[in-house]
Amino acid sequence: MYIVLLGAPGSGKGTVGKILASELNIPHISTGDLFRKHLSEETELGKTAKKYMDNGELVPDEITIGMLYEEINGKFDKGAIFDGFPRTKNQAIELDKMLENKRMKINLAINIDVPFNEIINRISNRRNCKGCSEIYNILYNPPKKEGKCDICGGELYQREDQKPEVVKNRLEVYSKTANELIEYYKNKNVLYNVKAGDAAAKTSHDVAEELKSYIVNN
Repeated sequence: MYIVLLGAPGSGKGTVGKILASELNIPHISTGDLFRKHLSEETELGKTAKKYMDNGELVPDEITIGMLYEEINGKFDKGAIFDGFPRTKNQAIELDKMLENKRMKINLAINIDVPFNEIINRISNRRNCKGCSEIYNILYNPPKKEGKCDICGGELYQREDQKPEVVKNRLEVYSKTANELIEYYKNKNVLYNVKAGDAAAKTSHDVAEELKSYIVNN
């Protein structure tokens, strides 16, 4: 089974994707992880992507598609969960082509709907550890000692793309392509919408449970 996770940055796609991947025993492919991998390895694709990511802009299709093709080529024949890809209709079409070469298709596109004000609150309060990359939220999941990682004691910092003004720009960029992408999968009769609400109303684990039930029964 091939699943696409749709939703704005900070909607919880990553957590939901990992839970579903574990439950369904299929790989979780995160474009965010791919970008970070290329950034850490200082590849040419990574260096180019960083210029866009730091400003909260959408990484051009050719860069994103290139990274994904390199990742899935010859792999994942039994299914996968795509998290953060596609972001545009053109990327969705290219993903369909990649899967058609495997005689496969997208079976389900899940749109996780979270209010933008909640997303801004979530992301702008995130902090990352410089040592082990552990992620904290100073409101919902703060470290035991302010500014220090519980695991390795490393210094916590806020990434450029987590600053409120950049988050707002990321959401504006997302909005420009989201409706077209959602409509694309709706027309293919594979779209499933789930309203996640705010952090207190429905957690990522609750969303994952709802989706798991839907998948099993359909």
